[in-house]
Amino acid sequence: MLRAHLKAEIDGQKIQFAGVANLVTQMPDRLRAEVVNDRHERLYLYDGKTFTLWARRVNYYASVPAPPTIAQLADRLEDKYGIQVPLVDLFRWGAAGRSATGITAAMDVGPGQVGGTTCEQYAFRQDGLDWQIWIQQGAYPLPRKLVLTSLTDEARPQFTAVYTWNLAPSVNDAAFTFDPPSGAVRIVLAENPLAPAVGK
Repeated sequence: MLRAHLKAEIDGQKIQFAGVANLVTQMPDRLRAEVVNDRHERLYLYDGKTFTLWARRVNYYASVPAPPTIAQLADRLEDKYGIQVPLVDLFRWGAAGRSATGITAAMDVGPGQVGGTTCEQYAFRQDGLDWQIWIQQGAYPLPRKLVLTSLTDEARPQFTAVYTWNLAPSVNDAAFTFDPPSGAVRIVLAENPLAPAVGK
């Protein structure tokens, strides 16, 4: 189980949005993500066959057939529906077919602390983006903090995530399936009009 505290900054005048994402995954084909922020609450559920998105505050949900892995699900949702799985990069780093060729500079910044945990901090640069990541030292090299800085906007808006991990959560298959609450209204998940024709 992963808990991430998220913060986004938008400049002109500096505006900050905050939220928390709780993820439970069972690789390669189970995902539960609860996201609560200043603007909305969302529950993302995937059981290896079906993906459901529930908007808690308005009590609307949509379900669609899903491919057999989380990584494929993330690609399908982005391409077909314009939806991004919370903390999607965690499921893509090091995956087959993924490449680091877009990185133009990399630096080992050195050790640092994140929430009392000793980490190694790394900084990377690629087209339009600077990013930093703190990786826990020791037997469990888990990401503990991520900072993304956009270079395509003069204001340099930032996104920050701080991660807390539970490597032995107590869950069963019911955690990944959707049981509609009383009064929930099923709607159709709108397709992205710019989605590629292949794979629809």
